[in-house]
Amino acid sequence: MTLQIKKIAFIGTGIMGAPIAGHILDAGYDVTVYNRTREKAEGLLAKGARWADSPAEAAADADVVFTMVGYPTDVEDVYLATDGLIRTAKKGAWLIDLTTSSPQLARDIHDAAEVEDKHAFDCPVTGGEQGAIDGTLTLIMGISEEAAAPVLPVLKTFSAKRFFFDVAGGGQTAKLCNQVSLASCMVGYADAIALAEQSGIDVDRVLEVMASGTGGSGASKTLAPKSLAGDYKPGFMAEHLRKDIALALQRSEDLDITLPGAETAFTLFDMLCQIGGARMGTQALTLLYQEEATCAAAGLDWSLLDQGDDEHDHECACGHDHGEDHECCGGHHHDHGDGHECHCHH
Repeated sequence: MTLQIKKIAFIGTGIMGAPIAGHILDAGYDVTVYNRTREKAEGLLAKGARWADSPAEAAADADVVFTMVGYPTDVEDVYLATDGLIRTAKKGAWLIDLTTSSPQLARDIHDAAEVEDKHAFDCPVTGGEQGAIDGTLTLIMGISEEAAAPVLPVLKTFSAKRFFFDVAGGGQTAKLCNQVSLASCMVGYADAIALAEQSGIDVDRVLEVMASGTGGSGASKTLAPKSLAGDYKPGFMAEHLRKDIALALQRSEDLDITLPGAETAFTLFDMLCQIGGARMGTQALTLLYQEEATCAAAGLDWSLLDQGDDEHDHECACGHDHGEDHECCGGHHHDHGDGHECHCHH
């Protein structure tokens, strides 16, 4: 029996979720939203979305439930808790997770949903805040195109490209590959800007040279100008890229391979997050190369780096609270105590 899709639930109306839900609403679907902070959903409510007081309430009558939350722990809670979506969504419902999360968790959710006669698949996105606003996101899906056919009309309301990786968790794995490349590209352009600035040559012209050859990237094209302008507003927050890199490093350990570029990027983004840049845009990475006064003016505090080592209740980049002596995802424990010299020589 083919489900006629009319009612949509959207859980997580943050930087990316709100505009995505807005496109679905504009396409004429009946949309119910839930977010931990209701204020972030007010724009959608003003446009006609309904409010729910919990994910379970939002999903109760929905034909399709979208989730876009922060960390794998949030995904796990939303789907697999006693009152989670696996149990509370109606039979036959589609459960689509847009969060960048763990491939294994995506497989677990898919399998649990099938047992309950529901259909779940991972569908992380790329394109950033602007892509969400423009409705031109790229979807990276852990399902075949044939199997996803019933929900494609909804997915097309906020995307321009869709890639199918056929198996549960395949979308998450492909997205982590994308994030590993992105992170290394960001370190590359940050290095290039620092070298140009310290050499006293025109940085904007250097970026033009990079864009005209093989040294450029999507990151240097869209984010480097923001770095130069001192615009650190988040289109994608630094703490979320740190989480994504951590997940990729965790996966690399499972496969017994080394990702040196991702290792370096994780060290730098972890450092940025520790000194107060967690909720800045990823382009704030270039601040790590600046003088301390410049960092302080942007809201960063290098003294927090040493204080972080004294905290016993540590939350790692994948959102898990592991307590004392924990090594972060990927097994990387970074010693920032006395005598530490970071990659930027601070």
